[in-house]
Amino acid sequence: MKTHEMNLQPKYFDFIKDGTKRIELRLFDEKRQQIQLGDIIEFAKSEDEKFKAEVIGLLRYNTFNDLFEDFDISVLADESMTKQELLGVLSEFYTPEKQAEFGVLGIRLKLL
Repeated sequence: MKTHEMNLQPKYFDFIKDGTKRIELRLFDEKRQQIQLGDIIEFAKSEDEKFKAEVIGLLRYNTFNDLFEDFDISVLADESMTKQELLGVLSEFYTPEKQAEFGVLGIRLKLL
């Protein structure tokens, strides 16, 4: 079991901490390829605000759009957002070219 550190924007930090967002979305780059089932992720909003979650599932897809076809927004973020809004935010961080190069990863989480 390994512990990984990930920073989150405040809104998404709160969504996971509150239990609404149960799948963290990332590019399947070299760093994320190290994540295994049972690993721990320490999420940080700031130096003082952190929490840990266990990886209980790894979902590989070619694009975020493909992943979004299989899951409701209520587990991907929060019902206050639409899938289109979340896709827009993700595309600011992960271009379609990067998604094509690496693929994407949905990390199913259980709060500790």
